[in-house]
Amino acid sequence: MTLHDLVGVELPIVQAPMAGVQLSALAIAVSNAGGLGSLPCAMLEPDALCAELDGKVLVHGSPAQRRLPEGNGAAEARKRGIEAFAAIAEDAQRAGVTYCIEALATPDANFVNTVEEAIGIVQQIGNRHVRTMLDCSAGSLMETEPLAALLDRHLPTGMIAHVQFNDRNRRGPGQGEDRFAPVVRALRETGYRGWIAMEPFVYEPDGPTCAARMIGYVAGLLEQHA
Repeated sequence: MTLHDLVGVELPIVQAPMAGVQLSALAIAVSNAGGLGSLPCAMLEPDALCAELDGKVLVHGSPAQRRLPEGNGAAEARKRGIEAFAAIAEDAQRAGVTYCIEALATPDANFVNTVEEAIGIVQQIGNRHVRTMLDCSAGSLMETEPLAALLDRHLPTGMIAHVQFNDRNRRGPGQGEDRFAPVVRALRETGYRGWIAMEPFVYEPDGPTCAARMIGYVAGLLEQHA
């Protein structure tokens, strides 16, 4: 198998990734000329890497990093966590991206479990490059109001910058009991223009079939509410 057959390039040229001396511009130029461009990532912070990939939003999930200790150390750990988010805000601002603090469900994490808690931290930091987002699986388990109502309240404020669709059963949208039509309605009516990500954790019967079902289900809802 040739390099052309493997990756579809016109020329048998691979540009070596040169950390510290190049960014995406060189990789794009090489690729446009018919070679295989490479982006060095080892020396890039996540915010900068997102910007180089033309991304707009990063999501901080990481439940294992969001577990406060029990007892007297919890308050200090929470304070350090908020200080870390504030430091990240400066990096996100320099990169021109939005860093979203994701509310996660217990028992996976015990620090930032609801959108309201996340919004409180965002307001405390006071930097528009840090926002929160809605993960529908976690929200279905932790929020006390319907997700559509939550979006109706918070999307107009700009506090929610990203949305992830997944069922509380950890499968994709349309593959469980949760219904997403009200959520899509809320996104439409509040003028949401961001991405709708789909984040299943259970791929049944396999990844491609799961993806096709999710895309078909959500595309149908978007057409209904167009």
